[in-house]
Amino acid sequence: MLKVVKTAKTVKNNTIELLETDNEKYDKTILIIGVFHGEEPQGEYLIREYLKTDLSGIKNKLLFIPCLNPDGKIINKRQNANGIDLNRNFPTKNWKVTDNPEYFGGTSPASETETKFMIDVLSNYKIDAILSIHAPFKIVNYDGPAKEIAKKISDITGYPVQWDIGYSTPGSFGNYAGVERQIPTITLELPEDETNEHLWQVNKPVFDYFAQM
Repeated sequence: MLKVVKTAKTVKNNTIELLETDNEKYDKTILIIGVFHGEEPQGEYLIREYLKTDLSGIKNKLLFIPCLNPDGKIINKRQNANGIDLNRNFPTKNWKVTDNPEYFGGTSPASETETKFMIDVLSNYKIDAILSIHAPFKIVNYDGPAKEIAKKISDITGYPVQWDIGYSTPGSFGNYAGVERQIPTITLELPEDETNEHLWQVNKPVFDYFAQM
């Protein structure tokens, strides 16, 4: 029911994987991403838990990147091994070099293996919606035509919808996929003060929703 369809090696020789459900008939293609930022491992945990469930009979094709930033996860840092914030490294119209090292998007856009991996996935699939799992704000953020999806996820989780997170995000994935490519893109910000087990209980229905939407 699940197969690895694409891999890449990071600068530290760790593997990024794209997994795909192999249902031949499906309505939509949904991309679900964990660990954009290395100190936000909750997304991978939720994805791995969901992959243990029965995926037969789902309506949509699901694509999973359980851990986009394995180098950052190992060192528990936001950035990848090159010190780049992947969520500021996309070749958007508003990309720019940033002075803040925490959000440093590199000296040129799409410079990182992880970013190129994401760009390639979006180039090779017709994606109908994206779920990117982050922490720690406990909100449902969205980019592109995803307002109604965000409201639905808010109803499921109880997390409020918040379109504006209060600061600019040049070179972000939300700008790249949601705003500029008009793919409904949800950034699900999980609370950092709850156990993974509790997060799974709250958010499993979110995965079920994307599987059947």
